[in-house]
This record gives sequence, structure tokens and C-alpha cells, in this order.
Amino acid sequence: MDFLTLFGIYVAVVLTCIALVCKYSGHQQTPLGLLLDKITGIVSPWIPQCLQSICYRTMHRLFHQRNNFFLYLHLLLEVVVYGEFSYEVFGFCLDMGTSSISLCIPYILLAMKSYLFYLCCSRDPGTLTKANHTAELKVYQYDEKLFQQGVKCSTCQLVKPARSKHCRVCNRCVQRFDHHCVWVNNCIGAQNTRYFLLYLLSVCAMAGNIAVLTADMLLQAVLRTGLLHAHYIDEQGEQQPAGPLFIIQHLFLTFPKIVFMLGFLVFVFFLLAGYSMFHMYLALINQTSNEWFKGKGHNCQHCHPYSAHNCRTSYNPFRGFYHRGILKNLGEIFWPLCPVQKKEN
Repeated sequence: MDFLTLFGIYVAVVLTCIALVCKYSGHQQTPLGLLLDKITGIVSPWIPQCLQSICYRTMHRLFHQRNNFFLYLHLLLEVVVYGEFSYEVFGFCLDMGTSSISLCIPYILLAMKSYLFYLCCSRDPGTLTKANHTAELKVYQYDEKLFQQGVKCSTCQLVKPARSKHCRVCNRCVQRFDHHCVWVNNCIGAQNTRYFLLYLLSVCAMAGNIAVLTADMLLQAVLRTGLLHAHYIDEQGEQQPAGPLFIIQHLFLTFPKIVFMLGFLVFVFFLLAGYSMFHMYLALINQTSNEWFKGKGHNCQHCHPYSAHNCRTSYNPFRGFYHRGILKNLGEIFWPLCPVQKKEN
């Protein structure tokens, strides 16, 4: 099995994983989950109890408690990519005439991304406390569908404001809760959603910029070596023109680390670009991830398909209860709503 075939299998597996994540995102039961349950049921009787306990505690620690593992993994991947870019691609690009300004852009984006990453990790997402609870109850109205008035959080023992949710990982209620992000080890809520959106966009820009510079370097290498007009001798001893597959395999053998880095960057770019578009869409319609997942399959509570009664309001399930227009929705992201304080006479 040659190098190109291995990479083709790698790309197919990655694309399949992305497709499965997109298709079954938010589902309680997924094919992978069911398969893991069956495998666990078959294998568990043969695994010592102490090893099962260690695996359970490890998984619980990684995905159900706050920890820095994914922060370190994030930084490790970043160091590997920038190390390879700085060590090999940067020098090749300089030799091929790429401007110094273009080569400095990835490092400027890295500085911007690092600052936004720090804000996502360190800023409070909008934690509900006894001190601010009464005021936060007045920020949003209850839609009486996803958020009902008077419901109390069983852990915090506080009445839940509309659009809030208790995060089991952080063990706190968060106003306008979106989701808990393991990559920043923090909840995404009313007070840090703007930083999270900008962080996603900066990572996409960073990955896309390095990918373009790397692809341009490989293209220049092909053009300068004359591979487009080259020929090779096949297994039957006949002369064949160097087609795209031959050129790609030649690049694999000549620049293996650079080509794999390019493949990784393209994968990260498209994955995060799709994720960023999803969150931008939610921002434009004033929804959170939590509301989007909870709202799947929900119809307007006032409309009944088997009766003549229909909702007289302009209810739109794709916009949701809190949609106030695109500009106001975006303004709410970047300038979170605060409770109106009544003036005392």
C-alpha cells in the first residue's frame, strides 16, 4: 500500500466522521453510541474491575469535569503547526519571492487568536448568583415552551431565568447559556459569546491563511521543477505524462510533513468554518445552541394540526421567540442585555 493510498484512506475516514457528527449532532442515540454500548457490554466481563474503574474515572474527568487537557492539546497542535510552518514553509516561501508582509500575517492572526482564546477561557460567561439573580430574571421573557416561569434549578435552588441553564461540568447556572466548550474549558454564555465567535473566526482565518501559503509554496515547487510537463516510465516500460496523481505522490515523497500539515489545516478550516457558520446563523436569529437542540421537533404550542385553531402571531420556528431583527440580534451578542433598573424617587 503506497503513501497516496494511505492518505486517501485518512481523508475518507475524516470526512465520514464529519458527516456522522453533522447528521447525528444533538441526537440522544447515535450509531457510534449504540456500537460502543454493545462493545462495552461484550468486553466488560473480560476486563478487570479496577481497569474499568480507571477508564470510567478518566472519561468522567475529561468530559464531565473542568480540566485543562484540551487546552494543552489545543496548544500542542498549534505549536506543531506553527513550528512546521516556521521551520520549513517560511524559508521556502521567502526563497520563492513571497512578500514579508504576507508571511507575517499568520503570526498577527496568532496573536489575535491567542488574546481571544484567553478571553474565552478567563471571562465569566454570565454566572447566576444570589446577588444578581433577581435582576437577571427581568432580562428575558419566558416563552412558556422551552422556558417556563417558576421552574427552579434543583442544584442551585434558584428560579431559572429565561434562557439560562445549569452546566453540570462547571456546576453553575449560566445566563443565556449556549454550551460548554471543552477547548476553552469554560461555558459560553451571555457575557462571552462575542469572544467565542471572534475566536472561531480567527482560528478559521489562521488555518486558511497558513493553508493558502503552504499550497502556494507547493504549487511554486511544482512549477519550478517542471513537473507539469515531465514524463515517467511505468511498470510496462512505457513513457507516460506526469498527471495529477503522479504530482501529488511526488509532493508526498518530497515534502511529507508539509503535505500532511496542509491536509490537517484544510480539515480544520472546513470543520471550523462549518461550525462558525452555524454559530453565526444562531447569532443572526438570536438563538443559542441549547435552544436550537431543545427546540428540535417542537412546534408552536398554540397551533394544533388536528383542529381549526392556528396561531395568530407570526411565529417562525426557524427564528424562535427571541428574534428581534438581525441588527438587534447581533447587538445583543456584542452588547449583552442588562436588566433595567428602576429609578427610585
